[in-house]
Amino acid sequence: MTPKPDPVQPADAEARALARSLLGATHAALSWLDVETGHPSISRIAFGLCPQGMPLTLISGLAPHLAALKADARCSLMVGEVGAKGDPLTHPRLMIRARATFVAPDDPARPELRAHWLKGHPKAALYVDFPDFAFVRLIPESALLNGGFARAFRLTPQDLAG
Repeated sequence: MTPKPDPVQPADAEARALARSLLGATHAALSWLDVETGHPSISRIAFGLCPQGMPLTLISGLAPHLAALKADARCSLMVGEVGAKGDPLTHPRLMIRARATFVAPDDPARPELRAHWLKGHPKAALYVDFPDFAFVRLIPESALLNGGFARAFRLTPQDLAG
């Protein structure tokens, strides 16, 4: 029996550009593994890019995903919004498999991250300095772009970096 061709293509310039545009989102869905049950769970998070262009979030210690990511850094993100018209499944979306790394409060990079974050999330000025909040870098390992009907692409971390 002849194997079926893989419908997911390697990234091309157009796919990389679309993926990078989706990374301009201010929120995303984050999946993580529940500490107590090991069950996949999901949260909506504030989302942005660090000054180097890689995914970043700011998480409260009250959020269950903070403890979960400390226990198991594996996670996934989805960015992309459904448009006002048409089938929701035809709108582009990007799924990123990532590993979470926490930025320590005394990390020399934190002031720059803080300033950069507040440019895109000005309302976070109310809580960004609370001691239970942590910046978390979401280091991509791989990504899948669904660019619409019959337009699926595999992307590498380098494809996302631009």
